[in-house]
Amino acid sequence: MFPVTLRLMLDSVRWLGHAGFMIKGKRVIYIDPYQLKSPEVGDIILITHDHGDHCSPDDVKWLRKGSTVIVAPAACAAKFEGDVRTVKPGDTLRVKGVMVEAVPAYNVGKDFHPQAADGVGYVITTPEGLRVYHAGDTDMISEMEQIEADVALLPVGGKYTMDAAEAAMAANLIKPKLAIPMHWGTIIGSRQDAEKFCDLCEVKTKILRAEP
Repeated sequence: MFPVTLRLMLDSVRWLGHAGFMIKGKRVIYIDPYQLKSPEVGDIILITHDHGDHCSPDDVKWLRKGSTVIVAPAACAAKFEGDVRTVKPGDTLRVKGVMVEAVPAYNVGKDFHPQAADGVGYVITTPEGLRVYHAGDTDMISEMEQIEADVALLPVGGKYTMDAAEAAMAANLIKPKLAIPMHWGTIIGSRQDAEKFCDLCEVKTKILRAEP
C-alpha cells in the first residue's frame, strides 16, 4: 500500500463540476456525475441522493459497463439498471476492493434534504489506502465528528447546503489532510464562495479546476 501523500491525493481526485468527482487509481470511482462531456467508464458509481443534479441516469448510462456497480439510496436506486446496491446511512460494503461507508447527510433548519429522506455522503477507502469523504448535500451535522478522511469534499454554495463559513467549520472539525470545495459554479455558489472557504480553513485546501 502506498503512503497517502499530497501528490497521491491531487493525482487521484478529479472534480467534474458541481458535486461530481472521479476518484481514479486501481479503480475508477464516480460520485454524483452530472452533465459530463467526456465520460470514462467507471468501476463504481456512487449516488448521494435523488435530486436530479446528483442522481442523473442520463450521465450514468455513459459511465457504466456490464461489471459496473452502482451504489445509491433506495429513493433513486430504481432509476438505474445493472448491478445496483442500495444503502442507507450507517451501511458499509466492499465493492471491487473499495470500502464504501454511507454516512448521514441532511439539512438542519431547512427542508431541502430532510434527515428522514436517508440521503448519504460517502467515505471511500481506495485500494491505494486513500480515504475520501464526499459530504453529499448536507449542513454541518454532529455526525461529522466521527469522520476520518485524508480528503474531504465539502459543499460551499449555501441555501441547499452549508455555506462557505459552515463548510470551513466542518473541515476544521474533521481535520483532513486536504479539503476541497464543491457544489459551486454551476447551480449555486461562486468561486468567491470557494475562496472564502479556503481562507477560513485551518487545514490545507485546494480549489480544483473542473474537468470535462
